Amino acid sequence: MEDTDFMRQALRLAEEAASDGEVPVGCVIVRKGEIVGRGRNRRETDKTALGHAEIEAIGDACRNLGGWRLWECTMYVTLEPCPMCAGAIINARIPRVVVGAKDSKCGACGSVCDLFSMEFNHHPQTEFGVLEQESQDLLTEFFRDLREKIKDRPKWRKPE
Repeated sequence: MEDTDFMRQALRLAEEAASDGEVPVGCVIVRKGEIVGRGRNRRETDKTALGHAEIEAIGDACRNLGGWRLWECTMYVTLEPCPMCAGAIINARIPRVVVGAKDSKCGACGSVCDLFSMEFNHHPQTEFGVLEQESQDLLTEFFRDLREKIKDRPKWRKPE
């Protein structure tokens, strides 16, 4: 299988997240051509800030492989990891991260900052743009639909 095949698996998970009202981000972790970890956003469902696709996939891979070091693995994720997820990738020793769409608001692999280039003990290689348009389109459609649903909802204003 190729990078695009694994990214399609991550996109399927992102679509599942969207159908549950979650921001559509999906992630798979692959070792020796086999998916060993899967994750998708579940922040709203599980009511936790830790419910990111990458965190879920890392946890799944660690359980399936019986250890926390994922040094033989590649992560495929539909949206550039945030600082929390980039830190988890560094700590899990994942050597390669393949990203669909960049995240200009919270991306920590080069868009807003680049944690992978900082003076940590591990520096994952990052590849951008695998099924980028599909990843971006899924996010754009989700947020367009969300804005339409909430446009009549009263806006929060800071109390005076």
